[in-house]
Amino acid sequence: MSEAPICSVRGLEKHYPITSGLLRREVGRVRAVDGVSFDIERGEALGIVGESGSGKTTTAHTVLGLEEPTAGQVCFDGEPVAELTGSERRSFRRRAQLVVQDPNDALDPRMTVGEAVAEPLRIHGLDDADRRRAVVADVLERVGLSRDDVERYPHEFSGGEKQRISIARALVVSPDLIVADEPTSALDARVRAEILDLLDRIRREFDVALLFVSHDLDVVRRSCDRVAVMYLGEIVERGATGDVLADPAHPYTRVLLSSVPSLDPTDRELGRPLTDTVPDPSDPPAGCRFHPRCPDVIPPDDLSVSTETWRAIARFRFSLRAGELPEEAVGAETGAARDGERRTATQVRRAVGLEEELADPDAEQAVGDAAASLAAGDAAAAAETLAAAFTSVCERETPAAVDRPDGEERDGAATGAVSCLRHGRDGGAEPVESTGVDERR
Repeated sequence: MSEAPICSVRGLEKHYPITSGLLRREVGRVRAVDGVSFDIERGEALGIVGESGSGKTTTAHTVLGLEEPTAGQVCFDGEPVAELTGSERRSFRRRAQLVVQDPNDALDPRMTVGEAVAEPLRIHGLDDADRRRAVVADVLERVGLSRDDVERYPHEFSGGEKQRISIARALVVSPDLIVADEPTSALDARVRAEILDLLDRIRREFDVALLFVSHDLDVVRRSCDRVAVMYLGEIVERGATGDVLADPAHPYTRVLLSSVPSLDPTDRELGRPLTDTVPDPSDPPAGCRFHPRCPDVIPPDDLSVSTETWRAIARFRFSLRAGELPEEAVGAETGAARDGERRTATQVRRAVGLEEELADPDAEQAVGDAAASLAAGDAAAAAETLAAAFTSVCERETPAAVDRPDGEERDGAATGAVSCLRHGRDGGAEPVESTGVDERR
């Protein structure tokens, strides 16, 4: 049996109220984090990756206790963080440290480097000034700076050097967990590589666990043992980094990978999203939250068209709803062409890639009616027609987390999971138990 994880997160939620009016009545909630679960093993690096707005940073801050969770539990070294008080709470603050994206946010320009790095020692009870100076000098050298830098001020250093100071400030109190929130996104490629090498060396040398928050899959690939992919407040896939990035099981992970530039002409096209608009987290889509953008959204059971045609239909439907249809389909104004004439249904169908008559008569009727409505300037009717004819199971059912196919195992249990209805249906993998990464309410 392996050692218990240093940090265990179960069913974590963080919602922000939306208020209105003079009385500040709550009219809704932004579901920034919505039922997230994962473990961070001692000495390992776990990456959380996703687009801006996916909930990565909110998750990290809630794990550290910088945000109060709406629901769920964070345990650190086996103890619920919410129940820690007094000396136990101070001990947690020392043992779990944060490295932020912009080191200027962590460094007081009025304090010398020595004072800034020594401050956590003073806060956590090291009153011996000589001892503090010795520890600070040692840590500065360990992060690639000089002990002579203690008397200098932050503005005298480059961006990469400031991040080293920020890392030293986190490391100085001998933490068990460092949360690194986009620590290299503001740095150029060479300095980025140096900082990543430094974090990796520190992790291995001091046996520190690392929770690495990033939007950059290449950074996660280089730095993390395991990865959790977040979308709209939920973890949709997780597993060993090599497994997930070499053979992604969730369409969103494939979409993220397809956005990474590659010099290899043999790289296969992993797919692009149906729409670019990320839904409002205060009103997330029903079912699978990725379905309005998913290139692999499941077609209706009774639809008899090719995969390519179904994808064009789905793109037509969800692009219309997101307001992303090409101008050729709707004109500069809804239903109006540049020359002032209305679009025809044929022009609309050509613009959305559905010009050819469909073999499925019901699908042909629905697409034709929707195109005619749109040509007449009635976008609402077109959207209603498409929604009624082409409803997917992905918008009716919330996918449970199931074992990733061909994933690694630890202590007899799968270490990877994916939340997608294309996995686990019709005799597929069994749902992940409550210790899995993505428990659903």
